[in-house]
Amino acid sequence: MTAYYKELQPGDPYRIRLPYPFSNYDRQLLTLLYQPMIGAEATAFYLTLWAEGEASGDEATHYTLMNTLGNPISKIFEARIQLEAIGLLKTYRKDDGNRCFIYELCPPLDPKTFFMDPLLSMFLFSKIGEPSYRRVRDRFLIHSEVPDDFKEVSRTFTDIFQPVHAKAGYPSAKQDLQERKQGAYEADAEFDFAMLRQGLSEQLVPKRVLTATIRDFISKLAYLYSWGPLEMQKVILLAIEDDYNLTVEGLKKSASEYYKLTVSTTAPQLVQVQKEEPKATEDVPKTKQDELLIYLETAPPIQVLRDIANGNEPLPADVQLANQLVVTHGMKPAVVNVLLHYVLLRTDMKLTKAYVEKIASHWLRKNVTTAKEAMELARVEHTQYMKWKSEGSPTTVAKPFTSNGNRKPVREEKLPEWFHKKNDAPAAKAEPRNESLEVEKQKLLAKLALKKGKGG
Repeated sequence: MTAYYKELQPGDPYRIRLPYPFSNYDRQLLTLLYQPMIGAEATAFYLTLWAEGEASGDEATHYTLMNTLGNPISKIFEARIQLEAIGLLKTYRKDDGNRCFIYELCPPLDPKTFFMDPLLSMFLFSKIGEPSYRRVRDRFLIHSEVPDDFKEVSRTFTDIFQPVHAKAGYPSAKQDLQERKQGAYEADAEFDFAMLRQGLSEQLVPKRVLTATIRDFISKLAYLYSWGPLEMQKVILLAIEDDYNLTVEGLKKSASEYYKLTVSTTAPQLVQVQKEEPKATEDVPKTKQDELLIYLETAPPIQVLRDIANGNEPLPADVQLANQLVVTHGMKPAVVNVLLHYVLLRTDMKLTKAYVEKIASHWLRKNVTTAKEAMELARVEHTQYMKWKSEGSPTTVAKPFTSNGNRKPVREEKLPEWFHKKNDAPAAKAEPRNESLEVEKQKLLAKLALKKGKGG
């Protein structure tokens, strides 16, 4: 699993950089060419950043994106890295104690560049199949060709304008102007061009034809077909023209023909690599307590409310209360998650606003910023919070007596699993626990296990 919770947190702020206005044509290219490759969630993330970037350049937190998209932070991270890999997004990060990001949107490639790219075109082909691929490619063909019996008579620049040498100074040489950058992706595929040149005669393949564009295209073809320098030498010899020139069109065609001849008539497919397993042992949750901590640190509060209610949608008033704590009062989403967790399980699933706000006020004054700090404070101040709960009750109900004059035992309140620190406390110091509490704790763990089944 990717340790996304170490790279991105709901409370991390971000800004959007939109270098210039995008057009409806860019939206068509995104929808028809890129969406089949990156999926609907990454496309929605891009469109959301696009809309926010056009409306305002103000700073916001990823919690806002989680609410807008209805996705946990893990899904947002996955969408982000897909956009980065495909060339639609550049991410800049600053780490100075308060991590923040700048997201720079890149426009989609124009159709000619897209379909000439060996990796992108093959990726799209493998996703949608040949009939759909031909249909979407034909959509972007130029259908209004100029008839042969027409001759261009347009004037050139020098026909109309001429220089006048006058003492008028020079224009400013500022470079911070809008520029239509190509949304090209970065391909780090290594290729041994030195070995490639050793097997190519200067007379057949002059060194001048291996321009930067051609070299980049050769690297992509070698990566796509899993070829080394020896195979690419044969492709180049097939593609070299009579005037000793190389073109990307000729290379692409020759590579396709050579692959069909030597490997298979079925085109290679491009698939997303499996997520890397974390190398460091601390990246792997060792206990259920660790898994719960990661869940509370990364899930949006609305998802926590939903999971505790067995998947049912929470009431608008509960969602509004959680959002108010995050947006208005500046509490971290992870801290709000622990607060909701603690209060709901202590009050028989009743989210009392006054009680929540009283504890929240205490945590804000204590400057609690992580789920772990919130859990520890809840353990330390548990007795005080019980007093606040009884003080906030509208009436005080006397404890019932049994027939022999003794007080009837009162059912012990349900408490969150993390409250007991089951995995942290040594066995010798563990307090005796009654059977009913153990049952309640196991039910809570089962509820939280549903989170994994929902892909969060």
